[in-house]
Amino acid sequence: MSLDPLLTIASFGIGIVVGLTGMGGGALMTPVLVLFFQVPPLTAVSSDLVASAVMKPVGSIVHLRRGTVHLGLVKWLCIGSIPGAFSGVLIARALGKGQEVQDVIRIALGVALMLAAIGLTVRAYLRLLEHARRRDGRAPPLPQGRPTVDLRVAPTVALGLIGGVVVGMTSVGSGSLIIIALMALYPGLRAGELVGTDLLQAVPLVTSAALGHLLFGDFQLEVTTALLLGSIPGVWFGAQLSSRAPGSLIRRALAFVLLASALKLLGVPTVTTGLLLGVVLVASVPTWMVLRRRHGFPALAWRGAEDDVAVARVPEEVSSRR
Repeated sequence: MSLDPLLTIASFGIGIVVGLTGMGGGALMTPVLVLFFQVPPLTAVSSDLVASAVMKPVGSIVHLRRGTVHLGLVKWLCIGSIPGAFSGVLIARALGKGQEVQDVIRIALGVALMLAAIGLTVRAYLRLLEHARRRDGRAPPLPQGRPTVDLRVAPTVALGLIGGVVVGMTSVGSGSLIIIALMALYPGLRAGELVGTDLLQAVPLVTSAALGHLLFGDFQLEVTTALLLGSIPGVWFGAQLSSRAPGSLIRRALAFVLLASALKLLGVPTVTTGLLLGVVLVASVPTWMVLRRRHGFPALAWRGAEDDVAVARVPEEVSSRR
């Protein structure tokens, strides 16, 4: 396969989305490779993970310098995620050869994207609840300084293990899935602290998965090069726009795109996919308006504070592919 300029252009566009929202890199790039460029699923996962491993460390260094990382939490996550990610590659490889393994990866990717879309929706609602509680004085003020949490070792290691396996098999989850679980396990962490901790733990996680795919996957240098050529400047450009663009609206659109990709990867017919997406679109807008009004917010808000997550506000935090 020769270097495809259209793939570079597509990765530039996805990089902009990542720069604006801090998420969606693997969750968007891999299905784009499979659905639009006819890249075999295992090749898409392998190449995307290797490209991601090149870009993730940048933002984590910024967070380390700013002190928005809980190193103890990172340690226990990595104890589970590093072997989990490598195991995910081996599991994918052991499931079969040729078209068989490609079909398994495609289905696993579809399920992971479905979970990511649901996770983004849950995350938006949790942020709405958090803002409402703090506005009404029903929650303590946000802590200052370094994050302090009571470590829950067993659930944290289990989260790392499960997340690592998912990332190793599909390239999805190092940001969009794991950070949702972190919010549930450690609600006391601020958004920036969640991002910093998740971002640092994702570096060895993705590196382990990338190494596994280099050894046992179907890595193709041409695909990875095209991804890097487009996504690196795309992320930078998106970061420059992040202070002006409606990040909350983009994240909702991202969830919609992930749902559409998941349905296609799971083999849902085009007509059925269109009907399901139409139902979701028609139902979700009034539902979200009702939820906002129930919690005392205007029905519509382009840049409501309750919807903005720190990951969409700080350019340094979006330098990684999520």
